[in-house]
Amino acid sequence: MIQVYPAESAHHFDHGWLKGMHSFSFGDYYDPANTAFGPMRVCNDDVIAPGRGFGAHPHSDMEIVSIVLSGRLRHEDNLGNVAETAFGGIQRMSAGTGAIHTEHNPSESEPVRLLQLWFMPRTRGTAPSYGTGKFDPAKLEGRLLPVVAADGSEEVVDIAQDMTIYLGRMKAGEQLNYQQQPGRRIFVYLIEGQLELNGTPLRDSGDSARIEQVSELTLAAGEDAFVMLIDLP
Repeated sequence: MIQVYPAESAHHFDHGWLKGMHSFSFGDYYDPANTAFGPMRVCNDDVIAPGRGFGAHPHSDMEIVSIVLSGRLRHEDNLGNVAETAFGGIQRMSAGTGAIHTEHNPSESEPVRLLQLWFMPRTRGTAPSYGTGKFDPAKLEGRLLPVVAADGSEEVVDIAQDMTIYLGRMKAGEQLNYQQQPGRRIFVYLIEGQLELNGTPLRDSGDSARIEQVSELTLAAGEDAFVMLIDLP
């Protein structure tokens, strides 16, 4: 089953310094029918104005992944971690028993666009931790590149959940196939372009799909496309 969520059905907001859309219930937007997909709780597509950001705030028992699409994002937390990330960089915070952090745009002139993703951890109540990774953007071309996974590596950020986040760029007319294990889920988010999933169209940036009971998924680009695919339990 492939269930498409058009970008127009998401929660759009404009706070001046922060603009974007929420694919799931988040903050002041609550839809009881749209709170989770497996362990996934949040998919926010945010644009933060220059010099602005989120002040110190706490989290617990959540795996939080930030994928910068353009601009720069600065992270600081009470664990002593400080990091600044641009496109090609990934930030992951395992909030565990509790962590306090800030996120802001350090640029004086350029906005930052990022995807922020939240997932329930495999085990609750663990010690908080933070990690970063960097992938080569050239490796996104014509493939689904793993950038976050339960088993991390030098170019893949580790996460405390049985899941993998892939990014990929496709040329118009190109196809990619993804094999899915029985009983698992797939979340697809269209960052740019147009795409079909087993013939089901995603037409606009911000369109997403929640997929279950599909063993083989064919991604076909109607025009140049940038896509995120997440394999979930």
